[in-house]
Amino acid sequence: MTRRDFQRVVRRALEELPPVFQNALENLDIQVRWAPTPIERRKARLHPGHDLFGLYLGIPITKRTHGYSMVLPDTILIYQRAHERHAANENDMVEQARQTLLHEIGHYMGIDEDRLQDLGVG
Repeated sequence: MTRRDFQRVVRRALEELPPVFQNALENLDIQVRWAPTPIERRKARLHPGHDLFGLYLGIPITKRTHGYSMVLPDTILIYQRAHERHAANENDMVEQARQTLLHEIGHYMGIDEDRLQDLGVG
C-alpha cells in the first residue's frame, strides 16, 4: 500500500470516530510514518520484536496549565508497517487505525494505559 493510500485509511478512520472525540481535538497534528524510529520505540517502552501502531507526543490536556499557549501542536504518529502486518484487508486496516487513533487520543485526553485497556482500546 502506498503512503497516500494509507493516509486515506487513517483519514477514513478519523472520520468514523464518534463526534465527541472529533470535537475534542485541538492543536493536534496526526502524521503517518512507515515505522517508529529507535527513539520513538524507546519512548513507547516497546520490547524488541513488538510492533508499535501509534504514539502520542505532547502534553495531555489534563496536565496543561494556564501557561499552555503559543505552542506547537501535539502529535499523534500512526505507523503504516504495523497496520499492514496485522490487517487482512483494507477494512481491517481502517478498524485497526480507528482503534489506534482512539488509543492515542485517549493519551491526548490524559487517560493512562490501564484505563485505556479497561475501555477496550488498549
